[in-house]
Amino acid sequence: MSTTITTLPTPATTILKLRPSEQNKTEEESYRYAHLLPHFAQDHYPPLTPFEHVDPGHRALSHPNPRSFLDNATVVQLTPNLGSEVHGVNLATLSDDGRDQLALEVARRGLVVFRDQHEFIDRGPEFYKAWGRHFGRLHIHPTSGHPEGYPEIHLVYRDANSTFNFEVDESITTTMWHSDVSYELQPPGLTTFFLLSQPETGGDTLFTSQVSTLRKLSPQFVAFLRTLKAVHSGVEQANFSRSGKRGGIVRREPVENVHPVVRKHPVTGEEALYVNRQFTRRIVGLKREESETLLKFLYDHIDKSGDNQARVKWQPGTVVLWDNRITAHSAIIDYKDSRERRHGARITPQAERPVGDLIV
Repeated sequence: MSTTITTLPTPATTILKLRPSEQNKTEEESYRYAHLLPHFAQDHYPPLTPFEHVDPGHRALSHPNPRSFLDNATVVQLTPNLGSEVHGVNLATLSDDGRDQLALEVARRGLVVFRDQHEFIDRGPEFYKAWGRHFGRLHIHPTSGHPEGYPEIHLVYRDANSTFNFEVDESITTTMWHSDVSYELQPPGLTTFFLLSQPETGGDTLFTSQVSTLRKLSPQFVAFLRTLKAVHSGVEQANFSRSGKRGGIVRREPVENVHPVVRKHPVTGEEALYVNRQFTRRIVGLKREESETLLKFLYDHIDKSGDNQARVKWQPGTVVLWDNRITAHSAIIDYKDSRERRHGARITPQAERPVGDLIV
């Protein structure tokens, strides 16, 4: 693989075990994925260091048929400009060449949903790590739960009694559009996510194309946006955990980084809007009122543009891949009253610093 991998030093570990609910012990131990329940170790990691990233989608461009991994599959477009649903591909046995092609396909479609991937899900965390490393350096989340011994696997979790998610209750909606950890200097590219347990209905995930969101704007306005940079911050997320929520752990001090408001995908060359309500805090160089007004307009545009969006309804065995550079997403927490478990795992390789390089 062309991606240079940097191994983080292994910290001394003090273990804080938090059970994700107050279910009786017998019920918890009988849960098929109990070994993947959220775990919070009081580890502390140094700041992330820059690394060279080469997107595997580049390699697929030189392939005579860069979609050959789909030759025997059934592919249905979820919407004209965002998302495909695939049946007939076993991700667990995909070759390196096939994984390169997959990266290119996700870059082009933004979102690809694979059904019937039970083998992939059941291969476990060592396989998850090997899978993710094909696409970039694995990100270790600074605050979320992870399977014990596997901090590279980010977990989402809610059940009848507990939640270990970054959820804000003081809102009339649970919709919170974001691009994962966009506050990092090198945010994620291709991301893999799947549910290990899910409610019978509800708990869907919304996605939006930030390429289409940008294209809806006038050329003159886009030209203005290209001149702007924005601050993305992980401080609020860290403070949420420091307040005792989620798991109460901050493994790495929060960072803020400056990224272009419009970024270009390194493989496809497509431009995408790169701000999100969860982590973008202000526009560099604008006065406070100007920045707030502009960001509110852009957030409202993202929120209201149903014609740019796709909705994934989860089924057992579903694996979803998206490109964080050109999409935003939001979980839908509409299943609280059912008191059912929603337990998901995310594999999050980092990618390049958004184009172009900026000095804070």
